[in-house]
Amino acid sequence: MLTLPNLLTLSRIVTIPLLAALLWWPQWHLGYALAFALYCLMGITDYFDGLLARSSGAVSKLGIFLDPIADKIMVAAVILVLTAKGVLTGPYVGDLHVVAGLIILMREIAVSGLREFLGGLQVSVPVSQLAKWKTTLQLVALGALILGGAVPQFQWVHQTGLASLWAAAVLTVVTGWDYLRVGLRHMD
Repeated sequence: MLTLPNLLTLSRIVTIPLLAALLWWPQWHLGYALAFALYCLMGITDYFDGLLARSSGAVSKLGIFLDPIADKIMVAAVILVLTAKGVLTGPYVGDLHVVAGLIILMREIAVSGLREFLGGLQVSVPVSQLAKWKTTLQLVALGALILGGAVPQFQWVHQTGLASLWAAAVLTVVTGWDYLRVGLRHMD
C-alpha cells in the first residue's frame, strides 16, 4: 500500500546510499554539510510519516514494518561510514569511540531478533520511554558528528557528538537489557 506516509519511509531508505556517499570523504566539508542537511531532512520525514499515518488513519502493516527498518539502516550506515573513514576518533580514547557505535549496532540487531522471536509467540514488546530517549540521543549524536565534519573549526561539535554517542550507548545497554529481561520470560 503506497500511501504518502509509506512513500516518505521508502524515500528515507532510497536516500541512504546518497547519505553514505556524501560522508565518504571526511575532508570534503561541503559534502558533510550536504549530508547534514540530508540527514535532517530524513529525520523530518521520519517524524511526518508517522504523524500523517496516525492523523489520517493510514497506519499500514507495510509502514509498521518499514519504519523501524529505515531507521536502523540509516543509523547503521552512518555509524559504519563514520567508522570506516576514521571520524569516530577523538580526545582521551582515540578510536575507541568506535566501541560506542558497535554497542549501538549490536543492540539494534539483538532487539530486532528478539522482537521477531516474540512476535512468533504473539508477545508484543512496547517501546519504552527510555528507548525513545536513547533513539533521540543517538540521532542527535550522529547528527553532531556529521555536522562536525562540515565545521571542523568548531571541535566542540564533534566532541559533543562523541559524548552523545557514548551516552546513547549507555542507554542502549540499559534498554537492551530491559527488552532481554522481558524476552527471557518467554523462553524455555
